[in-house]
Amino acid sequence: MRYATVCSGIEAPSMAWRQLGWEPVFFSEIEPFPCGVLAHHYPDVPNLGDMTQIDGSAWRGKIDLLAGGTPCQSFSVAGLRQSLDDARGNLTLKFVEIYHATEAVWGLWENVPGVLSTRDNAFGCFLAGLVGADIPLVSPLERGRWPGAGMVGGPRARAAWRILDAQYFGLAQRRQRVFVVVGSGPDADPAAVLFEPEGVRGNPAPRREAGSGVAALTASGVGTCGADDNQAQSGHLIAADVAAPLTTSPHADNEAQESRLVIMAHGQGGAEISDDGTTPTLTCNHEAPIVVHTLRGEGFDASEAGKRCGTNPKPGDPCHPLAAGAHPPAVAAQMSVRRLIPRECEWLQGFPGGYTLVPYRNKPADRCPDGPRYKALGNSWAVPCGRWIGERIAMVEGVL
Repeated sequence: MRYATVCSGIEAPSMAWRQLGWEPVFFSEIEPFPCGVLAHHYPDVPNLGDMTQIDGSAWRGKIDLLAGGTPCQSFSVAGLRQSLDDARGNLTLKFVEIYHATEAVWGLWENVPGVLSTRDNAFGCFLAGLVGADIPLVSPLERGRWPGAGMVGGPRARAAWRILDAQYFGLAQRRQRVFVVVGSGPDADPAAVLFEPEGVRGNPAPRREAGSGVAALTASGVGTCGADDNQAQSGHLIAADVAAPLTTSPHADNEAQESRLVIMAHGQGGAEISDDGTTPTLTCNHEAPIVVHTLRGEGFDASEAGKRCGTNPKPGDPCHPLAAGAHPPAVAAQMSVRRLIPRECEWLQGFPGGYTLVPYRNKPADRCPDGPRYKALGNSWAVPCGRWIGERIAMVEGVL
């Protein structure tokens, strides 16, 4: 499978699909730090830069799949939800243009759940463009809000979408995102990729039972992150017990120090992340995992910030948010607090530790600043979600 990505970021798709043997053909990214990550890990793959300047017809027949997570700020509360009136929101339509111009068989697009409920029906416009409808599609639900899963078809393609939550894919983070899979041709069935027969393990809601939990600490920070890296991020804490707390400065890189993060509730099991250079694995004795809230970057869905952030969370409930901006997020155990280091944020997104520790601005990797790493990770996909979708596409293609 040959694929290309736009709004490539730090390339969660390539990390997700490397075990499938898929080949990246080109990337498209303009942010300086993610560009540095791409150049470090994928020096032989061209970065085309601004996606609005891409002539998709030049790549016709050269890729089988186009993937991208166009900027979510225009669809999120934090980004003021300007939707298609925001130039960043219009990049969804550029994605449609490139997809059809390349004649790729498959397409994969990711964004925040807020895209399902914009006043201008941006999601209906996006779906119409993908499948080749003449006018925007209209949701069957009241007030124009689109359901969390569905499928539409048209003369050019079929498209299916589904909200996936990273906490059910082995990560200790609650992160809901909309994934849209589009397929052209009779054998490219997006429904077979995203939907599973009844009785097959999928993405069920966790069982929530009464139980003793840890007391969440309150925070004084504003909890928003925008384009300004200097915007305040401090004050967001996570109710958790932490094994092997770090003792160095919270603003130091700490990459050389052994670190092991275990997010638990009174020692009853938790999401254990090991420091062995591999992607994290989830070990939990509960029906539902012990998770932290969404790791957030420049664009996030702030509507999640108020969900289940009370003073007495139960095992399996998300707690206060992890904000990935210029300032590091924090983790609390009883009354002690420390900052999460970039390596732990890499784990929370499914990347191997040290993935974003790269040379940057003429400085060696060991002097790579933390701020751009937090931001890039917060804006990235959760790798295991992308891996699952890739495996499902390979299954439909009959190669897995």
